[in-house]
Amino acid sequence: MRIAIDGRHVADHFPGIGRYVFSLVRALAALEHGHTLLVLHNPALRNTRFDWGELARGVELVKTSARPFSPGEQLQIPALLRRLRADVYHAPYYVMPYAALPCPAVVTLYDVIPRLFPREVSRRARLLFELLSRLALRAASELIAISESARADIAAAFGVAPERITVTPLAADERFAPRQPAEVQPVLARYGLARPYALCVSSNKPHKNLPALVAAWAKLVERPSAGGPQLAIAGHFDPRYPEAQELAQRAGLGQRVRFLPDVPEDDLAALYAGAELFVLPSRYEGFGLPLLEAMACGVPVVCGGGSSLPEVVGDAALIAGGAGPQGPPEGRGGGATARG
Repeated sequence: MRIAIDGRHVADHFPGIGRYVFSLVRALAALEHGHTLLVLHNPALRNTRFDWGELARGVELVKTSARPFSPGEQLQIPALLRRLRADVYHAPYYVMPYAALPCPAVVTLYDVIPRLFPREVSRRARLLFELLSRLALRAASELIAISESARADIAAAFGVAPERITVTPLAADERFAPRQPAEVQPVLARYGLARPYALCVSSNKPHKNLPALVAAWAKLVERPSAGGPQLAIAGHFDPRYPEAQELAQRAGLGQRVRFLPDVPEDDLAALYAGAELFVLPSRYEGFGLPLLEAMACGVPVVCGGGSSLPEVVGDAALIAGGAGPQGPPEGRGGGATARG
């Protein structure tokens, strides 16, 4: 079988989807399945995080000038799939070619954040999400969700039968594993961190709930017994949402809260491994991959109680606070719950 995977999202503009696609291709390339993996990629797109050269032996990289979101992809990608004689096409995003596909399409959908948190996106973006998601649902022969929670949300939002959606949970990359102190210390020094510290890996979008984490940390470090531990928040920070940084400044937290933008993958693994605690206060996730990455590094985890998070951690983490925007977490999975 000739399996075409759209790898154009392995680019700096799509950090989460890029990681998903690259990890998927790498895992498939390592299997002895007898199929041909055709990975579409646009070398003109900026990609500083992932090296396709690692996979050169297991896949056939196919160059295309089609850019995600461009009108041209609606014609170029179907024509390319036809030329490649692809038997199936995996689109890892709802913005994809919607017509004239020469083979069945498998589409991965992650969440319904534009619907649940409309203030985070423009009215135009919300309308496009609704329209293009429905076009993707119509074009897809098979649908993939990354958690049971996401499947339920997608089914409810778009009136799709849940049994039409296959849940394929995510997994932590093999680089996320316990490390020796000698491996971790140079990375900590580079970022101005000293043990013990807590780590949060998250963007600063409002549903990520970072101001609540900073406020809680400000209360913690007021206690004489706390010893002034550091909190490191690593991720991509959108300048439209400065609330967490401003709160840390007003609270006079100084070096006790460090914001680390766009940390490279290898450094990120070391930051996980050196942490005493990992915290994810998010109110909603389609999955919550940082939770698995932290646990793979042997780090205790505290997370919120909404959406997929209890499903991901099971009884292996402390679940703090209440539910996310869609009601109580009891129906979403197990886990101990700490209130307050």
